[in-house]
Amino acid sequence: MENPFKFGTIVENEFFTDRVEEVAYIEQFVRSANHLVIISPRRFGKSSVVAKAVKQSGRKYIMVNLQQATSVSDLSAKLLKEFFRVHPMERVRHLITHFRVIPMISTNPVTGSIDVSFQPGIDGVMLIEDVLTLIEKAHSEQDRMIVVLDEFQEICELSPKLDKQLRSIMQNQKHINYILLGSQESMMTDIFEDKKSPFYHFGEMMRLAKIPRDDFHQYLSERLAGCFAEKQNELSNKILDYTGCHPYYTQQLAANVWQIGMLQPETSDPVRKAIDYIVTTHGLDYERLWMNLKRTNKWILQRLAFNKPLQNGEYRTSTIYSALKRLQKDGYVIYSNHYELEDPFFREWILVCNE
Repeated sequence: MENPFKFGTIVENEFFTDRVEEVAYIEQFVRSANHLVIISPRRFGKSSVVAKAVKQSGRKYIMVNLQQATSVSDLSAKLLKEFFRVHPMERVRHLITHFRVIPMISTNPVTGSIDVSFQPGIDGVMLIEDVLTLIEKAHSEQDRMIVVLDEFQEICELSPKLDKQLRSIMQNQKHINYILLGSQESMMTDIFEDKKSPFYHFGEMMRLAKIPRDDFHQYLSERLAGCFAEKQNELSNKILDYTGCHPYYTQQLAANVWQIGMLQPETSDPVRKAIDYIVTTHGLDYERLWMNLKRTNKWILQRLAFNKPLQNGEYRTSTIYSALKRLQKDGYVIYSNHYELEDPFFREWILVCNE
């Protein structure tokens, strides 16, 4: 029997968890000519939600993660490669002739996949303008393309003035809907809510929260029933109590609990066994992370792990606030009504090491 839980990649079909309202909203929104900005912490399922919504809309779309781009030129190549996934190159060959720099395109004869690159040293802004212009010209108001840019807050890491340059390209386009995703709330807010930013009020803002507990509980119970016929509700509650309904870690823990139920059905506490297994498996990774942290950051993570107040006089408020913002940016801490460690298994490792 296949494990009914999936994590670590874009989740689709039977592995997708709830998000009915969010998917319906995004699907309806992209039928308009407007742009959408979605913010939530890492691993909350933004990419999966958007992928499901745009597929259900029936619209053509391309999706690129800015964290995977090493330069503006590389981003341009990734966008063009995704474009060829939607449009066979033969049909848009005439549009490529308008490029100021012709890309190098190769095809794998076995898989049929296309690879795209540009000659090093070429102005990246010129390249991305040509690519986005190509996408614009290949569509119409009746057949708009959806361009999804994930981890959009990385835009200025690729090039200091890329936000201004990219905005000047996008503002006159009529045949593209942009969905811009980001996991750094403060940076995304600065980009889209600061009046001095080129992307000020560029699109509708949407914040993706955790999945409601009742919905997540039903999802877990239905799938755990296959190997825990009488304990599925109890185990679902234990899993959610531990993960705090974090989408990624809930799926990870549930997948391991299910695996234990299938292979070791006599286990008295499969949730605890699964937690111990995950923490042990990632112990060396956590140790490396910990050794590279500054003393202030370690102190804050310890206080959060033990649910102790941060304001105890040991550090100034400004120091704590600055450290929290850095920890948020680096993905160690998230804010959802209160500050908490993003990874509950890292929290467990901290607790065990400080007993």
